[in-house]
Amino acid sequence: MSSRKILSVGQCMADHGQIAHLLHSTFGAEVVSRDTARESLELLRQEPFDLVLVNRVFDFDGDSGIDFIRQMNANEQLRKIPVMLVSNYEDAQARAVAAGAQPGFGKASLREPETMELLHSYL
Repeated sequence: MSSRKILSVGQCMADHGQIAHLLHSTFGAEVVSRDTARESLELLRQEPFDLVLVNRVFDFDGDSGIDFIRQMNANEQLRKIPVMLVSNYEDAQARAVAAGAQPGFGKASLREPETMELLHSYL
């Protein structure tokens, strides 16, 4: 079985490190990090990814993860890639799903069995 590849967008270094470590150790996934919407969209057009995890507010520049999800879903090529919001806020999760994301998870529940089950369906 080939390794899964995940793009982590807008996470701070600490959160990215936790997410990457967990997904690599649990699923053997490669997790690639990008800071901005522009560079993330460019990379998504160039390389295949199995899943995109988006922070609610990008650490680097404060951009909106919901807006990024809308940009992905406005592109015919990119809307086929599953995308999830990483946020503890239920209202943000609801907005992300309305914008085209799959139901996501919060950083506080990263290690919960429900989150692992959710991610397992994509990895």
